[in-house]
Amino acid sequence: SPGSLGFVALFAVAGALELGAWTENAEKEPGNFGDPAGLNQYTQEMRERELNNGRFAMFAAMGIIAAELTTGKDAIEQFGL
Repeated sequence: SPGSLGFVALFAVAGALELGAWTENAEKEPGNFGDPAGLNQYTQEMRERELNNGRFAMFAAMGIIAAELTTGKDAIEQFGL
């Protein structure tokens, strides 16, 4: 099915990026990949924003999961759509 093929393609691309382009450097702290796109946005402020956005996303996902477990409806169904 197309969904299965899409999953395999995404898995292969993610694996290739993890093994090739996004390798860690022993001279840098873990998770520091610098500015691979060359956008000059790798500043302390942007790193802190990214961490805060990730934390907020984790709490949002926990809220969606908790609401689904409580109501038995997924996120879209809870909007009445």
